[in-house]
Amino acid sequence: MRSKVLQIQRRLFSTSVSRSSDFAHCVIHAGIYYPEQSLKTKLCIRGKELLYDLCERQSIPHKRLGKWILAQNENEREILEGLHKKCIRLGVPTKFIEKNEAEKLEPDVYAPFGVLSSPTTGIISVHDYMTYLASTLEQFDISFQTSVESLRRTKNGNYEITARSTGDSEPFTITADVVINSAGLSAPLVSNMLLPKERHVIPYYAKGNYFSYSALKPKVSRLIYPCPVEGLGGLGTHLTLDMAGRMRFGPDVEWVDNPDDLVARDSRLQEAVGAVSTYLPGIRRDVLTADYCGIRPKLQPKGGGFQDFVIREEEGFKGFVNLLGIESPGLTSSLGIAEMVDEVLYK
Repeated sequence: MRSKVLQIQRRLFSTSVSRSSDFAHCVIHAGIYYPEQSLKTKLCIRGKELLYDLCERQSIPHKRLGKWILAQNENEREILEGLHKKCIRLGVPTKFIEKNEAEKLEPDVYAPFGVLSSPTTGIISVHDYMTYLASTLEQFDISFQTSVESLRRTKNGNYEITARSTGDSEPFTITADVVINSAGLSAPLVSNMLLPKERHVIPYYAKGNYFSYSALKPKVSRLIYPCPVEGLGGLGTHLTLDMAGRMRFGPDVEWVDNPDDLVARDSRLQEAVGAVSTYLPGIRRDVLTADYCGIRPKLQPKGGGFQDFVIREEEGFKGFVNLLGIESPGLTSSLGIAEMVDEVLYK
C-alpha cells in the first residue's frame, strides 16, 4: 500500500506546533494536569516515553531540565497536593520541595508555599524533531504534496482527494481507502469537507504570545510554571528555557477569530510582566519584548472547560480517522497518538 502525506498548508509542519514553538524548542510534558482517564493524560505519558527514547536513539537535541510548579498560597498548595496524589496513581514522578530548600536551589524564584517538582519534564529541539520525521517518511518512499483543496467520498466507499503541488497550476486527484486527518489547526476544515453539516466541527482559537528576555538575571536552571487555574485555557504564563539556556515567557491566552493572526503583541506585555513577577520578582520590564506567538486549536469556546483530544474513526465513514483539538500536550503525545491511530484502524 502506497501512502502520501497531503498538506493543507504550503509547507510541511506549518500549523499549530511550528507556530507555537517558533521552530526553536518545545516542552516535553510529564502528563500531570489533565483528568486521569483522558487521552491527553494517557497519550502524554506514553508519548513522553517514546519521545525520550527516540531522542536518545537518533541524537535529537533535548534536555531533561525538570519543572517546578509553584504554590503562592495555601489554596495553591492544596491544588498541587492533589496533583501530586494523582501523579502517584499514574506513576508519574513528582515530589514536593519546601520553601527553604527551594530558595537554596533557585534563589530568584518566589514560592512561599513550596513547589511540586516534575523531574521528567524537558525540552526538545522542534526543528530537529520535525526534520527527523520528514526524513524518515522520505526513506519509506512517502511523497509530500501540497495542498489539499477538497475531500469527498465516492460511490465505491473510498475517498477522493484533490490537491495541488507547490508551483503547479493544475490540481491532481488521488483515491484512498484510508484518510487520517491530522491537519492541526486545519483539521476541522478537512473534517467539514467530508462529514454532513450536522456533524461539522466549530473551531476556536486561543492565541499565545511569547516574550523573550535579554538580561542575564534573574537566572533559573529549570522550567517554572505557576499553579494551574481552571478554565484559563492554558497553563499560565510560564518560564521556559531554550537549548542555549535563554529564558522565554509564555504563552498567555488571547482568544482570536483568525488562526492566521500571528503577530506577537506588545500590548500584552504589561499583563505578562504582572503574571511573571508573581514568581520571578526580579524580572526587568525594560528587557522583556514580544517575540512570537502560536495558536492553540480548541474545540470549545472561552470558559468552555476541559476538552480532550478527539481521535476516532468517524461513524459511517470507514477508514476516515479524525484527529481534532490536538493542542498541548500534542507534540509530547505525537508518537503515542500514532500508536493509537494504528490501533483504531488495524486492531
